[in-house]
Amino acid sequence: MKIGIIYTSVSGNTKELALLIHMLFKKENIAVHLYRVEEFSLNYLDEYDAIAIGTYTWGDGEIPFEMEPLYKAFEKRERKTVVTGIFGTGDSFYPHYCGAVDRFRDLLKVNTNLAVTLKVELLPQIQDIAQCEKFVDLFIKRINSSLKDYCF
Repeated sequence: MKIGIIYTSVSGNTKELALLIHMLFKKENIAVHLYRVEEFSLNYLDEYDAIAIGTYTWGDGEIPFEMEPLYKAFEKRERKTVVTGIFGTGDSFYPHYCGAVDRFRDLLKVNTNLAVTLKVELLPQIQDIAQCEKFVDLFIKRINSSLKDYCF
């Protein structure tokens, strides 16, 4: 089982969330690779059985420019066998809180086996750790469930 975490961050909030989620996967003895979106070749997408995507929201609920190629890649590929999760940070002061997370969620729900979504207000805090643990737990459960579905 190959899991990739692909994220982008400007302020550092989403990076911290990605690092926390990465650490929680490792704590469960799960092999997981962490990439900034700029370091991730879209050619790698087919090499992963599960992908977690982390993003901040830009402007009026938009996907950041650097995440658009990844979004479009998932838009073009229907891979119901790949388990996905989407997480992100945002500021609830804005009308479209974590709008990029919502946009990815809607796309991944149709084109992949979406397991879980997580939104965190600004920088992850101690109280967010439980939600991150739940994100990882649900993600792993979906992977295990998918493996059972494809074993004969």
